[in-house]
Amino acid sequence: MKITFAAAIPANARLVARLTAQNALPEGLDPVLAEAARANRFAGKTAQVFEGFTRQDGQVVRLVLAGTGEPGGDQAAALEKTGAALTGKYLTSGETVLVLDLAGAKIDAAGVAALLTGARLRAWRLDTYRTTLKDEQKRSLAEIVVVGAPDGAEAAWAVESAVAEGVEFTRELVTEPANVIYPESFVARCRARYEGTGLEVRVLDEGEMKALGMGALLGVAQGSVRPPRILAVVWNGGAAGAAPTAFVGKGVTFDTGGISIKPAAGMEDMKWDMGGAGAVAGTMLALARRKARANVVGVCGLVENMPDGNAQRPGDVVTTMSGQTVEVINTDAEGRLVLCDALTWVQQEYKPAAIVDLATLTGAMIVSLGHEYAGLFANDDTLAAGLDAAGKATGDGLWRFPLGPAYDKLIDSPIADMKNVGPRYGGSITAAQFLQRYIAKGTPWAHLDIAGTVWTDKPGRTWDKGASGFGVRLLDRYVRDVLEG
Repeated sequence: MKITFAAAIPANARLVARLTAQNALPEGLDPVLAEAARANRFAGKTAQVFEGFTRQDGQVVRLVLAGTGEPGGDQAAALEKTGAALTGKYLTSGETVLVLDLAGAKIDAAGVAALLTGARLRAWRLDTYRTTLKDEQKRSLAEIVVVGAPDGAEAAWAVESAVAEGVEFTRELVTEPANVIYPESFVARCRARYEGTGLEVRVLDEGEMKALGMGALLGVAQGSVRPPRILAVVWNGGAAGAAPTAFVGKGVTFDTGGISIKPAAGMEDMKWDMGGAGAVAGTMLALARRKARANVVGVCGLVENMPDGNAQRPGDVVTTMSGQTVEVINTDAEGRLVLCDALTWVQQEYKPAAIVDLATLTGAMIVSLGHEYAGLFANDDTLAAGLDAAGKATGDGLWRFPLGPAYDKLIDSPIADMKNVGPRYGGSITAAQFLQRYIAKGTPWAHLDIAGTVWTDKPGRTWDKGASGFGVRLLDRYVRDVLEG
């Protein structure tokens, strides 16, 4: 979605939108349109949209009223929803340009950025493989022209557009099918998008991982013809020599469950089991695009979990990079096996000041929280509070769960240092306890179980059904508030 700023409404404008607060129609509105709006019970509620036609300068214009709700409260969230409602309505309308006339609208530069964030994110969709769409189903809206913006709006949007690009990249990676995005092509797609950004890219291949002793990650990968990769992306925008914060993502590009194979129904959704890695990849792009003043390393553990004749079996014992051993009880609990080696490597290689991992780790998280929140587990209250505040600010909501020795005992193994699953109950917690065993003492760490939030079967605040891009805005906000703040 192209977004530009202009001094006046273009002479050929066909679709013009004006903002209106609740119960306050814009001044100077055509009386016929005003009466039509009232007759249609348009009240200016958040994301409420009314359209009519009027004549301006000798031509008929499609004039839209977009409600921003009651003044006060969380105006950023309200404006995001309003922007999303506009592009959601006109994306396939046949119109190619939407003019946002902000004259008389009482919003500041940050409000304009929020409005445009919602508009751009809701307009994203991937039509690469849809070749038989009817004309009325095809995306037509390609540009938004902003008129009458307050001082500072363009600068504010320049920052938020970088974050929007990161969200879009995450959605792209998550949406692509597994025959297109697999470990090697994930790396290639990232290399292409990072070109010219200043990001440093490093990749570990299978041989290097074997030399490092990553037996857990390699055990997951051994059933697939697609070789695994570790992708590390470094952004040094902070103080020279300062320890980075690490974001680590689970990147299982397709998850059959391995020998512990999943039911066929719904297995196609497992292309998004790399949502954690997707969020990390998008976040790094966003940080680089907006030139974040922080040192951050993003690490993605990339594998495909398949059930061929070489796949690992339930009951196998693997040795992780840390030296700890794991009895593999269930090959469908593979994400923690990928992450434990990635976590060990990033600590040894980059000595991070703090670590946040993101993973579509457990179905139990969806049972607990549905699709409204991601689970938050942490060994450090300050880190947890910073992430929770970032989630509240961006709408990427988190809900904190406990950790404790009583849960830890549930993954002890009779023949190895631990099992990769515990009993049925508390499954998300025992998964987090497993990961915690790979965090060095004294290192602040948080685990985000995003299984229920990376993909949705219905439209949301700023997304259509499909990939939400969850995590990018959350991590970017954390960087702004904590690392740059």
